[in-house]
Amino acid sequence: MQKASGTTVLSFVNSSVIMSITTETKAYGFHAGKGIRMTIREEIEQLKKEKNAVILAHYYVRPEVQEIADYIGDSFYLSKVAVELEEQTIVFCGVSFMGESAKVLNPQKTVLMPDAKADCAMAHMADEETIRAMRKKYDDLAVVCYINSTAELKRLSDVCVTSANAVRIVKALPNKNIFFIPDENLGRFVAKQVPEKNFIFNDGYCHVHASIRKDQVEAAKKAHPNAPFIVHPECRPEILDLADFIGSTSEIIDYASSADAKEFIIGTELGVLYELKKQNPDKIFYSAGSAQCCPNMKKITLEKIVHVLETGEHSMSVTDEMRTQANRPLERMLELAK
Repeated sequence: MQKASGTTVLSFVNSSVIMSITTETKAYGFHAGKGIRMTIREEIEQLKKEKNAVILAHYYVRPEVQEIADYIGDSFYLSKVAVELEEQTIVFCGVSFMGESAKVLNPQKTVLMPDAKADCAMAHMADEETIRAMRKKYDDLAVVCYINSTAELKRLSDVCVTSANAVRIVKALPNKNIFFIPDENLGRFVAKQVPEKNFIFNDGYCHVHASIRKDQVEAAKKAHPNAPFIVHPECRPEILDLADFIGSTSEIIDYASSADAKEFIIGTELGVLYELKKQNPDKIFYSAGSAQCCPNMKKITLEKIVHVLETGEHSMSVTDEMRTQANRPLERMLELAK
């Protein structure tokens, strides 16, 4: 990452081309009628102080948003961090289920979403009717819910999991039968590690990870034979079979940072490249050949952050009943993960 004259340039290498994302620190406006012209970053910093606010950003949002965030991480890490913060207002730069989780874990705090329409389709890819049918069909069943899901799905589940702890949690469950929702690919990855359990899979997927194709990966590996292929377990099984390392977004960053290799092929949403390059400026990162971009994550902009800080719009709301029910499987996850 390079900085010059208020401009940030973040470059990464596709399997065939060099791609760059450029963000500029430019004059934004006059603050609160004080006649002081400020950059948009200065405006955000000033509003944070006035509103007693903190900015949390997921690894997949735009580089310029990650750059101004106070904390960057995956959805569960950010929700846990929020519990320990003194600030009463949380600006959550991510998709809607992340804001819901933050509100479930922090009911007394205000959680603002910069774009109310930024959503994750996979988070909705299960339903109450199917869950109840599975409970009726299978004895000794545990409904295991990936944390990347709505509060509605969480409340219908027995335990939540993250991509990092799913194998450990499922192994610790006493149940023989596992209905894994909503992501089928992550469920199949877990099932392969826990063959003693009987898995029932749900027809859900992340469109970004599911878009990575085997022929693209094989071409990238051929073009860069010394680059380990590191992937997220939301990818399809045939993609995971080609991987040198499989892990959560945080685990991918840790692996790339600690490995001796100087170049890597990345099998996840390419917003993670901001943190990868920040921690490893001398290493090269290639895409697996596809766009690997979540358009909903990219809806979050600096201008929208300013807007919600100024207006308080797009405040996340969760009923007390929903919060209590959705929090129960989260608490059980924490107990089983000890």
